Amino acid sequence: MSRFLIRPLARCAALVIAVSLWPSTAHAIPPFARKYGVSCSMCHQPVPRLTPFGENFAANGFEMAVGEAPRDTIATGDPLLRLPRTLPLGVRVEMYQRLLADRAAGEATFDQQNPWIVKLLSGGQIADKVSYYMYFLATERGEVAGLEDAYVQFTDLGGSGVNLLMGQFQVSDPLFKRELRLSYEDYQPYRVRVGKTRADLTYDRGMMAMWSPREGTDLVLQMVTGQGLTAANDARQYDRDNQQNWALRASQSLGPIRLGLFGYTGREGADGSSSTMRVFGPDATIDIGSVGELNIQYLRRWDSDPFLGSCSIATPCAGSRIRPFSTTVNSTLAEVTLWPSGPASRWYVTGLYNAIDADAPVVSLRLGEQGDAPPYLTAFRTGSVGLHYVLRRNVRLLGEGSWDFERERARLITGFTLAF
Repeated sequence: MSRFLIRPLARCAALVIAVSLWPSTAHAIPPFARKYGVSCSMCHQPVPRLTPFGENFAANGFEMAVGEAPRDTIATGDPLLRLPRTLPLGVRVEMYQRLLADRAAGEATFDQQNPWIVKLLSGGQIADKVSYYMYFLATERGEVAGLEDAYVQFTDLGGSGVNLLMGQFQVSDPLFKRELRLSYEDYQPYRVRVGKTRADLTYDRGMMAMWSPREGTDLVLQMVTGQGLTAANDARQYDRDNQQNWALRASQSLGPIRLGLFGYTGREGADGSSSTMRVFGPDATIDIGSVGELNIQYLRRWDSDPFLGSCSIATPCAGSRIRPFSTTVNSTLAEVTLWPSGPASRWYVTGLYNAIDADAPVVSLRLGEQGDAPPYLTAFRTGSVGLHYVLRRNVRLLGEGSWDFERERARLITGFTLAF
């Protein structure tokens, strides 16, 4: 696995500035609908799921076409300055009511999560073929969480078709985008952390590139810190070590099926010890005729010393281990989205299944719903079914029931998402 992952990554790193690519983390937001005077449904069906047009719009650096004449800008008389006439700002709000069966210690049976999430979003062109996107979490579960997505995109460098993205994004964005899912239940395999290591497939800082050598074939390359969105240390550095993590994904469209392969490798050190981490697995998207879409992901993660040398007789690790040990975690997610009346339907049905299995109690999902569960898990399985109704193009109602197979309890969610 080491040779399989590292050698292709090294070759691609040397070719980053010579490939044609587009970042797959971009999102369309309400300011773009205001700028072009169009319906949100051009890019979202339903909010926040992107349409093919929305994906292309994001790939173009938030333009209908790369290099189009500037719109909604101030005439400064300076050809080297482009200023938007108004600040492109959008708001996304999520509110829910949660009902639990068999509540654990410290939990309430009924919880009003109003609001659960409030995001302030901004993005757009700031120069010819230079764009940005960011959002600020004014509240996430009752706390100010700050910036998550925050990056600058350079489009079609030198007319070569090369795009470059730098900033904060999710490592899993080239796979299935968590921020665009319809379900309340998360894509848990991407949130897996093992032992005391920080690396997972959610938010990180770094650079990302994509190469499309031919129609239907895409390669994505990432170089990230592997530290997540930690604050800078006393030395005013984000990185705690000299390691950089690398991720590579290849995908191919074959008619109604898109097949992908993902690999991620890196090292993390602490107090003189270090651990090597590798993640590898395939994914697929399958069109279900004209009624829906199926997404499938499998990931296998291996860590050489997930507790970073901290296991000892005095401080045994999970599973009563007193010496460093390696571990393997297998994760699967399967998601189906159905639109019985077509992709522009007002009714949608979703299903999501998450399964995580480890060979030792080392998995931390940061669920916030574990209650009396142990801090490290060996297994996690959930299934959920949701019903969604588009009340307005920018208001989506949700009802979702889920079952936790390990804890044998149900959860019911009702609520809505709106954006303006």
